[in-house]
Amino acid sequence: MPTFLSADVGGTKTLLRLSDGDGITVRQQSFPSAQYVTLSDILDEFLRGAAVPAAACLAVAGPVDGRRVRFTNLPWDVDADQLQTRFGIARIELINDFKAVGLGIAALQADDLVTLQAGTEQPRGARLAVGAGTGLGVAFLSWQGEGYAVHPSEGGHLDFAPADELQIELLRHLQTRYGHVSWERLVSGPGIVAIHDFLRYSGRTDGPAADEAAQLTQRAEVGDTGAAQALDLFVSLYGAYVGNAALLTLPRGGIYLAGGIAAKILSRMQSGEFLRSFLDKGRYAGLLTTLPLHIVIHPNVGMLGATQEARRIA
Repeated sequence: MPTFLSADVGGTKTLLRLSDGDGITVRQQSFPSAQYVTLSDILDEFLRGAAVPAAACLAVAGPVDGRRVRFTNLPWDVDADQLQTRFGIARIELINDFKAVGLGIAALQADDLVTLQAGTEQPRGARLAVGAGTGLGVAFLSWQGEGYAVHPSEGGHLDFAPADELQIELLRHLQTRYGHVSWERLVSGPGIVAIHDFLRYSGRTDGPAADEAAQLTQRAEVGDTGAAQALDLFVSLYGAYVGNAALLTLPRGGIYLAGGIAAKILSRMQSGEFLRSFLDKGRYAGLLTTLPLHIVIHPNVGMLGATQEARRIA
């Protein structure tokens, strides 16, 4: 029986899966992306001893240009044609990681979602997928024919728009470091760390520095005030960004928050601050209350989409 290779390749980890024609997993493994020089090194290790897959779909964290991608948060350039030649796979497709998330939404079950706002779902209405993880992914879905077409974007790199004096000060602080400050600089795992650094620099907390968002999440859970402040501001900014994206796309078919972080800080996402910021859009707050808003708690929604696409192109 033929096998199909699917991958969810992110700045933090690369998840690979071999599945059979019935969708049953034959082999699955996660790799720390930054510890490898190239994606080919990871594929070499994963495919060793396995039969050559019939087709492969690699969901990658960066803008796909034809058959190539340069990663945003990794020093990798990937060429699908070179991978086909090296590994002898007849068909390899590269898709943006949030195109994979968008494709995977159709395979989600009710218990894969936590609803923040029920809204009024419009059948075949546009959908929006947003996800903060190592970066900030965004995709827009439109109904075409018999299903949804997924339109990936680099919307996480839009200019950050501060909403109050604290956020203006935060913007100025980050401009000295980066020059251009995108939403991804704040609404992401590294963004949580940057927010905490700002709170320390500005004297709003004197807690110890942190290298990773996971450290701050753990510290907030045991009462670290500075870590909690950083997470609260992150949640507020996340809500503001998703509200902006919703006004741009009018996703009456639902908003789906993926990307990993939202599910890991679920109680904070449900506390009310996310929705407050999401709805804080002046005259259009009422419109935003009508949009269904869900947190995806399935751990590998992108892999669902990549696996579906690998089987389609075979």
